[in-house]
Amino acid sequence: MMGAGKSTVGREYARRHGLEFIDCDHELEARTGVKIATIFEIEGEAGFRKRESQLVEELAARCDIVLGTGGGVVLNPDNRALLRGRGIVVYLNVPPRVLWERTRHDRSRPLLQVPNPRERIESLYRQRDPLYREVADIVVDGNRGSPSGMVRQLEAAIDKFRQKRNAHTECRPG
Repeated sequence: MMGAGKSTVGREYARRHGLEFIDCDHELEARTGVKIATIFEIEGEAGFRKRESQLVEELAARCDIVLGTGGGVVLNPDNRALLRGRGIVVYLNVPPRVLWERTRHDRSRPLLQVPNPRERIESLYRQRDPLYREVADIVVDGNRGSPSGMVRQLEAAIDKFRQKRNAHTECRPG
């Protein structure tokens, strides 16, 4: 979900483990030369999602990265299958009231440019939460503690996951 902390936590995890961090939205902006909001204005959400899916397919094929996806990436079943088949998928679960607090002053989020953005966040959460849970190998409570505390929680969960699955790599190229 938008405002969950994917970029902050992902960037810190990558730094601690000597991995490259890539934020899909920032990468898409860099490649197109325009902000996500502009892509939404010109191409609509469908056009943005198509670009997002193409980028995720390309980036998910890489090894030794931490990939921060956009909040709606799970809407596409192909994206969910792709992510599930490559690496370890983490869902930072944050309740809608906290997401609202984190995003209410951010005017750069196209999906929140509606008359009632708080209601929109709750609706998006109800739609996306089951999809995140479907694809996630690990669910982390993103509502508690500092970003560094969340990274420590994530490190412990990934270690436990690897022991359970006997997975020695974060990259399972398709």
